[in-house]
Amino acid sequence: MINACAPLLSADIIERAKKLNVPLLLDGVKAAKLDILNDGCMDMAVMPVERGMTVVGTALTVETDNGDNFPIHVASYSFQAEGYVMVIDGKGYEGRAYFGDLIMGACQAVGFEGMVIDGCTRDRDGNIDLNFPVYSKGFMPRGPIKKNEGNINTPIMCAGVKVNPGDLVVGDSDGVCVIPVEHIETVLAEAEKKLAYENKRNETIAAYRKAKAEGGELPQLAPQWVLDMMK
Repeated sequence: MINACAPLLSADIIERAKKLNVPLLLDGVKAAKLDILNDGCMDMAVMPVERGMTVVGTALTVETDNGDNFPIHVASYSFQAEGYVMVIDGKGYEGRAYFGDLIMGACQAVGFEGMVIDGCTRDRDGNIDLNFPVYSKGFMPRGPIKKNEGNINTPIMCAGVKVNPGDLVVGDSDGVCVIPVEHIETVLAEAEKKLAYENKRNETIAAYRKAKAEGGELPQLAPQWVLDMMK
């Protein structure tokens, strides 16, 4: 089944998400007490090909299995891709790479923000040279097969997370999270509160370091919530 892409998320949402990170967004899910499977956090094995890669965008979903990359080819060339992250449910298959730097280069050329797969990729050095964000469960040099159409832009499960077309996808050096479109505003607001808290904590830590180095009076370092729980 091949469906049209969901609408792109607004530029405002994307820009706000880019100022955050995956841990902050997941803290936002927790703070909002939302009933999201695994808080929207993908399995720990799904990591960037190269540390420092980041991606933020709207989910375009692909479902395939057994190392079959024909659906990935179809998704690569069928849509106006700018602003989308291709999220691929490869069923965690480890026997073949689903794609390498040729597909990565093509996806980059047509405008995809990046790719996330519950499965393996190959051509790691070529991927790094492209500087194209790709997240996978690891590397397998054995090549893919090409057989079935699969499903494109349907609800999927990817590395322990439900993903619908149009959801917010964010990846960084810690991993990948997916925020359902109906909860994005709530999660962003809570994550922004956590960012403000972390900024204040960093200021306190810096002040403590400075006072310690200068022999001055040390400020209270422990957060108030820790002191309250210790009573």
